[in-house]
Amino acid sequence: MTNSKSPGKRERLASAAAEVLHTQGVERTTLADIARAADVPVGNVYYYFKTKDQLIEAAIDAQSRRLDTIIAALDALPEPAARLKALVDGWVDQRDLAARYGCPTGTLASELDKRADGLDETLAKVMARLIDWAERQFEQLGRRDARELAVALIAAYQGISLLTNTLRDPGLMAVEGGRLHRWIDSLATGT
Repeated sequence: MTNSKSPGKRERLASAAAEVLHTQGVERTTLADIARAADVPVGNVYYYFKTKDQLIEAAIDAQSRRLDTIIAALDALPEPAARLKALVDGWVDQRDLAARYGCPTGTLASELDKRADGLDETLAKVMARLIDWAERQFEQLGRRDARELAVALIAAYQGISLLTNTLRDPGLMAVEGGRLHRWIDSLATGT
């Protein structure tokens, strides 16, 4: 017997939800918007997700899976400083998207924080995983202040994403990326 709930459609809906929520925001996004982006009939959405909140949770899961993929690729690099700089490069590569819509995780976190449904805590776990990963990289550089450095790195990205979006200037993120590279180099060499 074949499972009628095709993982392809569900995953398409979750990915589309992540994209549409990022570009339109939680309040402006409808189930029909997500169905259209996933190329799924709107009636089918209810088969997989009964509520918009379930779709938001699926979008968070999609972001979590994307983070897993990014971390796996970064972990393939030979040294922690190179991994941290590659993370920064990935952010800089997305500067045009950030200028238009902000950071996908940061903007969603800001929106969900205004609700009392606990989805903000679910998203916070995704961001915490990135901080934990960055902390491990700084630990491998021999830094005793690895946690503080990891928080500073993620905070720098969130801050520059906000400024890049607010001022609609992708060049700001490129400049900050260069500064973060120099900062990581100075931490790696102890200078």
